[in-house]
This record gives sequence, C-alpha cells and structure tokens, in this order.
Amino acid sequence: MTTEGQAGLLLCDLEDIPDGGAKSFWFGTGSARRGIFLVRHGAEIAGYVNACPHIGMPLNFLGDRFLDRSGELILCATHGALFRIGDGFCVRGPCAGANLTPVSTIIIDKRVFLTP
Repeated sequence: MTTEGQAGLLLCDLEDIPDGGAKSFWFGTGSARRGIFLVRHGAEIAGYVNACPHIGMPLNFLGDRFLDRSGELILCATHGALFRIGDGFCVRGPCAGANLTPVSTIIIDKRVFLTP
C-alpha cells in the first residue's frame, strides 16, 4: 500500500510490520529501482535504504528477513555484517564503522509514512 498524502508517502499500517520484524518496500523499475526497509520495535520504526555500505547489495536475500537470529541487529545476508537497529551503525563485518543510510518516517494514526 503506497499512496501520497500531506504527511508524505503512505507505506503501510504499523500493524503490517510485526513487532520485532521488518518490511521492505521497492520503488521504480529497471536501473532506477531502489529499496528501503523498516524495522519495528513496539510503536517505533527505524528505516534505512536497503543497501549494504560495503558494496551496495540489498541486505536481504529472502522477503522481509533483515534481522539476525536474536532479532537485536540488522544482518547483511551477503557478507554477514551486523548493524544496530537504532542508528544503522555497523558493529561487525567488512564495513565495520560505516552506517546504513537512514530514511525519514513518521507514524500518524498507526500508519507509517515516508517523509521527504
């Protein structure tokens, strides 16, 4: 579900992302195709561009699987790099010390919007 509104681009309802889970969104086609993903913890959302800072590959191989087994860190499925959910900082892997690129979101009435 993506629609444009005053708050920004409506991505989904908060309940569409399981608590402690993640959800990806893709925009564009061909070489202009870009992805983002959101991670939910309770009523809070962290959002990032779906590209590992090491070589730019998407972090997930399958669907909305972005977290390690503990659910505490974001995992790059290609290289095993681990990132903190709250700020996207890489704590381990080939891009240690780098950051995921954040995207700005806002939650209004339990709906998640991508803001400009």
